Parts: sequence; structure tokens; C-alpha cells
Amino acid sequence: MSEVPGATGPASPGPDRRVVIALGSNLGDRLANLQQGLASLCGGGLACGAVSAVFQTAPVGGPAQDDFLNAVLLASSPLPAREILRRCQRAEDALGRVRTVRWGPRTLDVDIITCGKEVANDPDLTLPHPRAHARAFVLAPWLDADPTACLPGYGSVRDLLAAVGDEGVRRMPQLRLVLPRGRAEEADISCR
Repeated sequence: MSEVPGATGPASPGPDRRVVIALGSNLGDRLANLQQGLASLCGGGLACGAVSAVFQTAPVGGPAQDDFLNAVLLASSPLPAREILRRCQRAEDALGRVRTVRWGPRTLDVDIITCGKEVANDPDLTLPHPRAHARAFVLAPWLDADPTACLPGYGSVRDLLAAVGDEGVRRMPQLRLVLPRGRAEEADISCR
């Protein structure tokens, strides 16, 4: 792992840095799956600061399948990105995620979008997420959670969403996720 050129701060454990995590579900009780995913992720070194509204989105790629519910979690953490990745995978496993078909239906899908300004490019972890800049199902919830969001190396999330459009993405105001303990933990979620 390395840092984005010109970035300041460590790329591995050290001071808290902003972490953006996307969650999605299109099997079973989708909202409950997202809520359980949040419960699995928050705490223990990952300070959850905000969660977006819930969006219903059409699937992208893969076989024919039902629509997803998606959300984005903003957090801060000193944990190494690989430890955050392991936590994401454990949350998926706890809800019975099975990886048999690429981009197939899933009870819970959890992806690290950014982890500070870290850059990683290997089979297990790519940061920033390699397709986030082109995925409305990530960009729309992220923009909802942080209207000033920026994706390192790509620019403003607002501009990226405008470029890809939001067809197939619908905010679901009647659905709501709650951070564990019913409140946001103290977290630095500013875009630097």
C-alpha cells in the first residue's frame, strides 16, 4: 500500500482517518441485513460517524436479480485497511453471504470505498475502490451522507454522480438505518 501523491499522514495504522464503506443487500430482509451489517462494523476501532439514507437501486452486472437496498457509512479509524476489510468480510459471512456468482445476489455486500488516502492495488484489496467513481449506487448514498464528499484521484462525488447519472437509483425516505446505540459516535468524517 502507498499513499496518493501529495497526501499527508500515514497510510497504515496511526491517527484516525476517514473510512467510507458501501453496504448493499438484495436477498432476504434487505433493510434488516443492512442494519445488522452496521452493527457488525461499528465499534472496536471503527468510529461510525454517519450513515446515508437508504436507496433502492437496480442491479449492475451479473445475472438477473432483484433490486438492492444500498447505503454508505462514514467512519474514522486508525485500523489498517486490511483489518477493516476482514471486518467487512466477517459481517458478510455472519449474514450468510455466499460467493458463487460474480456480482450475483447477496444477503450483504460490504465494500471499502476509501480508507484515508491509501492506495492499494492487489487481488485482495484495491483502494480507492476501482469502480466507485462509476457506480451511482455508491455515489448517491455517499453524496447524501456527505454533500462535500470527494473520491481521491477522481474528484467531487457530486460531479461524478452528475456524470454517471442516477437512473435506477431511488431514495427510500420511508426506510431508515440507525447507527448502533442510536447515535453517531465521535468521528472525524471531514473530507481532506
